[in-house]
Amino acid sequence: MLNANDLQKLNRAGIDRAAVEEQLKRFETGFPFLNIKSAAGAGCGVLRLSADEQKKFEDIYENFDGSKTKFVPASGAASRMFKSLFEAKEMLESGADEDTVRDKNRDADIFFDSLTEFAFYDELIKYKTSSHADILKSLLTSQGLNYGNMPKGVLLFHKYENFKRTPFEEHLVEAARYSQQTKTKTANLHFTVSDEHVELFKQLLDQTAKSYGNKYGIDYKISFSTQRKTTDTVAVTSDNLPFRNSDGSLVFYPGGHGALLENLNEIDSDIVFIKNVDNVVPETKLAETVRWKKIIAGVLIDCRNKIFEYINCLQTGGCAERHDEIVEFLSKSLCIDLPKNADVRLLLSKLNRPIRVCGMVKNEGEPGGGPFLINEGDGTTSLQILESSQIDKTDKNAMKIFASSTHFNPVDLVCCIKNYKGEKFNLVDFRDSLTGFISEKSRAGKKIRVLELPGLWNGAMSKWNTVFVEAPIETFNPVKTVNDLLREQHRV
Repeated sequence: MLNANDLQKLNRAGIDRAAVEEQLKRFETGFPFLNIKSAAGAGCGVLRLSADEQKKFEDIYENFDGSKTKFVPASGAASRMFKSLFEAKEMLESGADEDTVRDKNRDADIFFDSLTEFAFYDELIKYKTSSHADILKSLLTSQGLNYGNMPKGVLLFHKYENFKRTPFEEHLVEAARYSQQTKTKTANLHFTVSDEHVELFKQLLDQTAKSYGNKYGIDYKISFSTQRKTTDTVAVTSDNLPFRNSDGSLVFYPGGHGALLENLNEIDSDIVFIKNVDNVVPETKLAETVRWKKIIAGVLIDCRNKIFEYINCLQTGGCAERHDEIVEFLSKSLCIDLPKNADVRLLLSKLNRPIRVCGMVKNEGEPGGGPFLINEGDGTTSLQILESSQIDKTDKNAMKIFASSTHFNPVDLVCCIKNYKGEKFNLVDFRDSLTGFISEKSRAGKKIRVLELPGLWNGAMSKWNTVFVEAPIETFNPVKTVNDLLREQHRV
């Protein structure tokens, strides 16, 4: 399917030929479904901490003096956040009157009624806003604020008494509260952004970082990276043949957030906090988020210390009398059930891995993945975050288990990406390449199929050691639509 021209272009772009050929095969075969054993819940895969335990783990983190980085995936454009407003704009441009648009588009109706309450209102009215059509044009397009084409991270989200803040700024505030280096008074943040938006973020950094540093008495060390072009995946037609541009060249698409594993792999830090760019609250409501970040980080450090102790013990050969203790730790703390008479080699292979502790909130109907216990091919089990696309919809038992899930993944992770010697893991070695996704899109009026790499917190971390911790719903405040900014959690 690949011709000489294709191979030359792949070589110039640094894209591996074997990877592309494997992708083309995967469109034919699909991805295997995971073998679910059970949903993870309180008492079975999700830790529910008592008040005393919360205090214990918070103290463990407070006494930690290792390096820390806050990693924020921030490349997503805000276009989906304004989906209903784009639809209203199209209706108005097609001749519908304002009342009809309001009647048929409830989200737009709420938006117009609440316009003065948004943090961006004062900026918006600097443009033409004499009609609904004017308002939407001024908000969404380059003839105004251009919010429909900008990344969420630089939009005005929160309105304080005398100023407004973007999600980027709220992440600076968070970093000052829970991820700064105590001794050096520095805070390391890394944002993954899209190529076309790098300058927007850098401009915002230049405008804000110094003032926040002065406010909190810290020095911000902020870096940016973009999704590697070498992680782009090939697109195919509905017949699974390579889809090509008019000049015959292959069409590639970004590999989804799973491609950010390469960016995470470049971070050199003892622990890494990962949180989506839109999951922020005003500083006045930040206390619970800060406390639980510290608690989850404390659970990670405690787990890491035990794992390192067990590895060192096994490496020296003096751990025979602690064999059962290690097996029990793997089973109870990491939900890894081992075959009987597991030897030292197997124990080490299960222990010597990156570690993640993930906050989980109670499922209140939000779309997305959740925590599950999976049967692995080697006869063991593991904790995983699964999306519905990874489940066989024809398997009634699997669907019953999936529906029984009591918790939801808010993308609230703290990770250890170094081994017991202090050396960085190569995170790509711990990805399950068989857990990608295939979706359908439209291009040039034709249906195409696109492959996404294993999700960052799904298959990309499949072979990590995992602990789930129940966190309060107050720590989960995403902004998926513009009207989410009207929720009480986002009001100062």
